[in-house]
Amino acid sequence: MVIAAPASDSGKTTVATGLMAALRARGLRVSPHKVGPDYIDPGYHALATGRPGRNLDPWLTGEESIVPLFLHGARNADVAVVEGVMGMYDGAGTDDFGSTAHIARLLGAPVVLVVDAERQARSVAALVRGFASFDERVRVAGVILNKVGSPGHGELCRTVLDEIGIPTLGVIQRVDGVVTPSRHLGLIPAAERRAEAVAAVDRMAELIARSCDLGALLAVARSAPPLTAAPWTPEAGVPDPRPGPVVAVAGGPAFTFGYPEQAELLSAAGAQVVTFDPLRDERLPEGTGAVVIGGGFPEVYAAELSANEPLRAELAAFRGPIVAECAGLLYLGRELDGHPMCGRLGITARMTDRLAIGYRDAVASASVVTREGERYRGHEFHRTVTEPRHAAPPLFRWPGGADGFGGPLIAASYLHLHWAAYPELASRLVAAAAGPG
Repeated sequence: MVIAAPASDSGKTTVATGLMAALRARGLRVSPHKVGPDYIDPGYHALATGRPGRNLDPWLTGEESIVPLFLHGARNADVAVVEGVMGMYDGAGTDDFGSTAHIARLLGAPVVLVVDAERQARSVAALVRGFASFDERVRVAGVILNKVGSPGHGELCRTVLDEIGIPTLGVIQRVDGVVTPSRHLGLIPAAERRAEAVAAVDRMAELIARSCDLGALLAVARSAPPLTAAPWTPEAGVPDPRPGPVVAVAGGPAFTFGYPEQAELLSAAGAQVVTFDPLRDERLPEGTGAVVIGGGFPEVYAAELSANEPLRAELAAFRGPIVAECAGLLYLGRELDGHPMCGRLGITARMTDRLAIGYRDAVASASVVTREGERYRGHEFHRTVTEPRHAAPPLFRWPGGADGFGGPLIAASYLHLHWAAYPELASRLVAAAAGPG
């Protein structure tokens, strides 16, 4: 089932995460998914289910990949819960491409609409009827009312929804304590606040189990038609593995952004994928042949990252291939907000008040993993700037913009890519780490 809402901040994450955890508590194997490029919600989904949170983003991976990627993530699961993004029909442009409704159509999945009922009563029915009838290809199977003021308020909303034939599957009253702290780029990742995040997920599960009809929600999920596509497999994208090299992937609280398919592709390409934490590990893993440093919040941990001088020195001297995205780009520079970084790239970075966000349809220059003229679709999301802003030529360029630093041993930029759309990146990185032969 797909958990959608008329607008952002309606309670989708609380409902979806709590529902995942509540169903798992019933002994079900729950497959968690998130519409769009967001990295943070899937971290909470993973805590709730014990499985990797996976993204479904047709802009990044292509429309044709959504069902196979969904089936890959949902393998051996009893139920799959897909958390939507923004308002149900809000997409990447003026149409609904990449929206929650788009994903629901591709999956043929029923939608449960989370409605913020605060300050309205009968109007809830008008709102829901509009969303249910806006696109006849999307089936709104029920509503969960959120921020209900009292039992009487909830019963009134339930009655008017019954009048239009839409069942109420849950009524959540305004409560305190079920919150996930935020900062400049959204929620604080679960990996940064592990104990608190676990407690928050537990509270969400209790809230949903108490406020929603889990049996009815399961019946909604079971009403989804079967999917006949073949699941995505990392092995299909890397037909000629090069066994042996260790690929060190940055993790820990400062580097929490990454799609699980990247590590799966690297493993399928023959790599031994080993995670290291730049906050505490003073050396790269033994035998490291290549390094991947993804996204996260290095600006929050700049002092701690800077204090780990042995690892910074090793990365500065490392002469194997490196791929870095956003946070990784900043960490490889000379300086971040006045704190010395690795110095592998001759850039300085600083925080700003300006948010750079959006999808980019980019053309690449040559680097350790890209080839001149190749096209890549990525996502940009940060409040930092670098000086210089990019190399000459930049690693990526698009109408009105350019970004990144590339070379025979490096590919570093602000752009986040979903490697399931470009499995050759894994093959090229492993081949570069393995060397000639």
